[in-house]
Amino acid sequence: MTSLTDREREIARLVGQGMTNQQVALRLGLSPHTVSFHLRNVFRKFSISTRVKLSSIMAQAERAGTGDGRTD
Repeated sequence: MTSLTDREREIARLVGQGMTNQQVALRLGLSPHTVSFHLRNVFRKFSISTRVKLSSIMAQAERAGTGDGRTD
């Protein structure tokens, strides 16, 4: 399964919790453009296109104890 970089994992986790790109940027001290860049990479790696699907993947990973979107 595709793995995420530490930064992508952190951003995916926060977006998965329902935060906006702006909120993630403020939390992590990044620009919103940087958050968008990493989020696009996450979407591409998981072959998804919605934040809802990302939330589902991250919740499933959290339950599985991987925390990085891997469920295996």
